[in-house]
Amino acid sequence: QVQLVESGGGLVQPGGSLRLSCAASGRTVDNYDIAWFRQAPGKDREFVSASRRGRANIDYAGSVRGRFTVSRDNAENTIYLQMNNLKPEDTADYYCAATSSRLILSAMRTPNSYDYWGQGTQVTVSS
Repeated sequence: QVQLVESGGGLVQPGGSLRLSCAASGRTVDNYDIAWFRQAPGKDREFVSASRRGRANIDYAGSVRGRFTVSRDNAENTIYLQMNNLKPEDTADYYCAATSSRLILSAMRTPNSYDYWGQGTQVTVSS
């Protein structure tokens, strides 16, 4: 079983950048497909990005593609979400999630596909 802890959220102006971290413990992240989701107040949880173990098949939501980059550091057992050119509509709580199941690409975008979740980190984009 893996435990996930997100960090790196905060308040940033539009156009700014943040790097979120998802630190894993209990098992190495390379045993898992990992995703980032976000949830704004009053809205459903929304897919942001996903990566397979072995770093293949990285997928991004259209709203963040070209601005967000996901990466893994197996030595640190951490997954990162680099967010650039942030917009007010990126304001949300951001969560990382993991599953040991090997998901098809469409399933990687579905929150119910993931077994393990972090507690979330808040990102606010405002001037």
